Amino acid sequence: MRQLHILFDSAWTEPLPIYAWAIETDEGVIVVDTGETAKTREPGYFPPWHPYFRLAVRAGVSPEEEIGPHLLEIGIRPEDVRTVILTHMHTDHAGGLHHFPKSEILVGDKEYQLAKGFAGRLRGYLPNRWPSWFNPKPIKFQPKPFGSFEQSCSVTRDGKIVIVPTPGHTPGHVSVIVVVGEVSYFLAGDTSYTHQALLEQKVDGVSPSKATALRTFERILTYARYTPTVYLPSHDPESTERLNLSATIQSSNVTTPE
Repeated sequence: MRQLHILFDSAWTEPLPIYAWAIETDEGVIVVDTGETAKTREPGYFPPWHPYFRLAVRAGVSPEEEIGPHLLEIGIRPEDVRTVILTHMHTDHAGGLHHFPKSEILVGDKEYQLAKGFAGRLRGYLPNRWPSWFNPKPIKFQPKPFGSFEQSCSVTRDGKIVIVPTPGHTPGHVSVIVVVGEVSYFLAGDTSYTHQALLEQKVDGVSPSKATALRTFERILTYARYTPTVYLPSHDPESTERLNLSATIQSSNVTTPE
């Protein structure tokens, strides 16, 4: 019913952001997700035969709103980005890949396998739109716990930027935790669409397994009980305010569904 709802519900949200994140480190700039491409405005970019793209997606990204120009505005040249981490491979997170031909691209192996080929297109990915040079490096999770997460992958030598598995929205979804002092900034991708959805444990309609998504919610909330955590989903209009204020999950009331 969740998945049918996104196809046949006639109500639409207000326009939502598509956030990507740039992290400046001593080892170079790391970018998490690449946003969407302006090519989505061109007729035929989205496959008209696919019900999800025909009924449930509207994109309005202009060329100057792509990630490349945004990075230049803050003094970062895309060609100087050391590493790009994809939380998952839906087009609104991978559409800006063409800006990073010189960067190391990290993606979960399960996610990449599910996204490839025509089977990937049936699942709602657009592998036919990936750059011809695209050859990502699989994220190598280690059996090294990081807080409530049983596996992790350190991206920097100091262990302050860590990838953790957060399946739910897609089976191979990952998130990135950035540790600054005693605070963790949780770059959540589409683990939930909003901060409030996490608190209320509301699973989105795209997630193929509600149980898997709820287990991921619990891991995140457990992590936040012991570590001050700023939760930053990609489509939450309030993410930038929480980032600027370092507003943590602990400052909100955690509720459970009835």
